[in-house]
Amino acid sequence: MNAPIGVIDSGVGGLTVVKEMLHYLPNETIYYIGDTARCPYGPRTGEQVLAFTSQMADKLASMNIKMLVIACNTATAVALEPLQKACAFPVIGVINAGATAAIKETKTHEIAVIATAGTIKSGAYEEAISSLFSKSNIYSLACPPLVPMVESGQYEGPFAQALVDKSLAPLKDVTFDTMILGCTHYPIIQGLIENAVGKDVHVVSSATETAKKAKAILDYYHLENKEETVAEHRFFATGSVPMFQTVLENWLQLPYARAEKIEL
Repeated sequence: MNAPIGVIDSGVGGLTVVKEMLHYLPNETIYYIGDTARCPYGPRTGEQVLAFTSQMADKLASMNIKMLVIACNTATAVALEPLQKACAFPVIGVINAGATAAIKETKTHEIAVIATAGTIKSGAYEEAISSLFSKSNIYSLACPPLVPMVESGQYEGPFAQALVDKSLAPLKDVTFDTMILGCTHYPIIQGLIENAVGKDVHVVSSATETAKKAKAILDYYHLENKEETVAEHRFFATGSVPMFQTVLENWLQLPYARAEKIEL
């Protein structure tokens, strides 16, 4: 079925999921909306996050997508179930995928989760991890400064490393062997995070598992595009297009990828 897959995020973070989808689903076309004008979602109320996420889903539904990936942990925590009930196409999120990735890696079942305040407050990761292994010990930490830093494009150099170190300082005296990047913005600064936590900690994100899950669902519902066509991806931002374009080029390295402004 040669219809696009929709991907939505609060900003540029969902591009980390798109990168993995391009690898696992090379024949699929992706339509992406980053709500950069209203990012970050972490400090917002659940009602706001649901409203914003629903607006993006409706916009992509009007473009005849065949699947929706909520590539934002905060939005997944709030909007996954409502959108699964409301949409006529499959809808998946990133939290269960992140939990699955951590359980695959951990040896001690001592797991740290870093995410936005909204995701941490929801308890969604604790629930997802416990459903896979009930005896896991989970240490959760909200890191509010990290998403704005990534969205600004200033995520390299000594300042960025210092901000990551400061944000993760509360985990300094906690023992864990695996850390979940519970926000899709965080893989963009994964190197800085790995520097902060040390080489003995497995740092995992939901991106790869989400891409694998998307592929499995497309196969199950016979929605996959089996023709080797040239994908015509589209990338939309609600805020600054030049800033979005810079991250888009740096992260995906697709020479033809162009950001477009979109109104919700």
